[in-house]
Amino acid sequence: MSERHSEPADVLKEGTAKYEEICICIDIGGTTVKLGLFGIDGVLVESWEIPTRTENSGENVLPDIAHAIKEKLDEKEIKLEYLMGIGVGVPGPVLKETTVNTCVNLGWGVINVAKELEKMIGGNVPVKVGNDANVAALGEMWVGGGKGYKSIVMVTLGTGVGGGIIINGKIHGGTHGAGGEIGHMHVMDGETIPCNCGNYGCFEQYTSATGIVRKTREMLANETRPTVLVDTPALTAKDVFDAAKAGDAVANDVVEFFAEVLGKGLAVITTIVDPEAIVIGGGVSRAGQIIIDRARKYYLDYAFHATRECVFKLASVGNDAGMYGAVKMVLD
Repeated sequence: MSERHSEPADVLKEGTAKYEEICICIDIGGTTVKLGLFGIDGVLVESWEIPTRTENSGENVLPDIAHAIKEKLDEKEIKLEYLMGIGVGVPGPVLKETTVNTCVNLGWGVINVAKELEKMIGGNVPVKVGNDANVAALGEMWVGGGKGYKSIVMVTLGTGVGGGIIINGKIHGGTHGAGGEIGHMHVMDGETIPCNCGNYGCFEQYTSATGIVRKTREMLANETRPTVLVDTPALTAKDVFDAAKAGDAVANDVVEFFAEVLGKGLAVITTIVDPEAIVIGGGVSRAGQIIIDRARKYYLDYAFHATRECVFKLASVGNDAGMYGAVKMVLD
C-alpha cells in the first residue's frame, strides 16, 4: 500500500465503505465516457457517465474527464492524495500504456493521454492507458468469464469484432498497439465488399452482428425454403439466432456459416497465442451457449493438436468489463 499518507481517512461520505486509498477507472466511448470510483480492494463504489465531446478533434475529451474526476472527488470529500491512480481504456491502439496511436472515433492523432491527464489532474497521480478491447479482456480475466485463468484471448462480437490478448495476467498490446485486432485477420479470399479497415475478407465481415445480417440477406435473395426471416422487419443477428434455436433451417445455415468462420479463426489465434481460455463477449454473445457449442465444434476441426483443450467461455461482466480492466491496470 502506498505511503502517500499516514492516517486512515473516511473518504466516502455515503454508505458504510471506508477506503484509505481509491482508484478511478475511465472507459472512453464514442458517445459517452464511463467513470468508476474503486477501492484498492477492487470493489466498485460508484459509476457515472459524461458525454464524449468529439468536436474539434476531440479537444474537450480529456479536460471533460479531468473536470468530472475533480468534481466527484469534491463531492465525496476525497483528498487528491488518496487517489492512487487512474486507468483509462480508449478505442484505439495504445503504446507503452501512455500514448494513443491515432483514434479515429475521438478525432485524435498521436497523443500521450497519460501525460496530458496527469497534468490536468495534478498531485502526481499516475495514469495508465490501454486499448479498450484489451482493457475489457483484462477485466473479464479478473472478475468475469476468464476468472481463474492468467492467459486468455477475448473476442468481442458486436457491430464489429474486437479482441484482447492477456498473457500471464498482462495485456499484450503489440509493438504498434495493434495486438488483439482480431477482427481484421484475413479469413476469406474472393470477398468483393471492403471491410471498414479497407481490406477484404476480414474476420469481422462474417462474425460480427453486421456480418451475420449481411450473410442472411445474401442467402435470402436466392432462398426458396420457408423461413421466418423473410418476414422479419429490421433484421438483427438476434433474430437469426432466435430463429435457429426454433428450428428454422435457413437461420441454422447462417449460424453454421458464422460458427465455422469463428471456429476456424479461433483455431488460428490459439496456434499463435496458445491461451488457457477464449472468452466470447459483445452483443452477439447474448445468443448464449449456442455460440460456444457451434464454434467449438468447428474449432476442433481446425485446431492444432496441442491447443485442442483450450476452454471456451462466455463473457459475464458486460459493459463494465472495461472499467474493471482499467482499474486492474492501476492495481497491477
